[in-house]
Amino acid sequence: MKKALIVSLILFLFIRCKKEDAVAAQISKIETNVSVERFDRAFAKAKPNELGKLKTTFPYLFPNRIPDSAWIERMIDSNQLQLNTATNEKFGDFKSETNEIENLFQHLKYYDKTFSEPRVITLTNFVRYREKVVVTDTIVLIAIDNYLGEDYDLYAGIPKYIAQEMKPSQIVVDLAEAYSERQIFQYRKKTFLDEMIYFGKQLYFKDVMIPFKSDAEKIGYTPQQLQFAKENEDMIWTQFVENEMLFSTESSLTARFIADAPFSKFQLELDAETPGRLGQYIGWQIVKAYMENNDIPFKDMLQKDAVEIFNESNYKPPK
Repeated sequence: MKKALIVSLILFLFIRCKKEDAVAAQISKIETNVSVERFDRAFAKAKPNELGKLKTTFPYLFPNRIPDSAWIERMIDSNQLQLNTATNEKFGDFKSETNEIENLFQHLKYYDKTFSEPRVITLTNFVRYREKVVVTDTIVLIAIDNYLGEDYDLYAGIPKYIAQEMKPSQIVVDLAEAYSERQIFQYRKKTFLDEMIYFGKQLYFKDVMIPFKSDAEKIGYTPQQLQFAKENEDMIWTQFVENEMLFSTESSLTARFIADAPFSKFQLELDAETPGRLGQYIGWQIVKAYMENNDIPFKDMLQKDAVEIFNESNYKPPK
């Protein structure tokens, strides 16, 4: 009996791998037309008398409420000049980032036949790291001064747990996250479980759309933080269950385990050793278990109720 189960498992894994390989081959053949427009470079090179030309080419970047004098002043601002130099040195021709964006768009096209490539425009925004990317049906804006590496001088006042994600490899991760927010439906987000499953869906969306990125990059952890989450998954889950957190509507749980933070707050001695957002990590594992244990299309899962996903996931953390 044991031998038969092992053989069945091996056969199942073989068939699944073959299916995944076939999908990957189809995705790689999808044609995309990605051309990144470097507004950051155009603005860095422009003279005050060329502002009108810039406004004609990129009208949506020049709101009427901001006078031309403010843009001309920005052209000679010392911080802006520093960002011009830094972004040019860091990204050069933006080729590797463009390749990853193209790969993301291939996956989006495969899973959504209505998707068409938007204009992709890079710019700087004086390191407003809460506004790194903007995604619409027709335009993608990427503020590349937010991806210069966690040790960049202008990031000195930014908390380390935020700065660690401000590097070039996270651009396509942030874009995938922005696209996930446009496709995930959740009827309500009232309980801690609702929050966990929402972000679990978001992270699973990244599994599907950017499989070329590591799990650490998808969730914004260092390799060491991801290893902690994996090694302590059973402990984390036990804390959530024994303290009756899953169906709690206590808003503090979001701050303790879902929101960006330097560490998660179990109110235990080990807190300082933990990464933040462990509720997101557990939600990810629940959604993974749901997809492994149920025959359901990926896009249908994005619309499912959190309680239904949890109940049908048969999630059990590894011991």
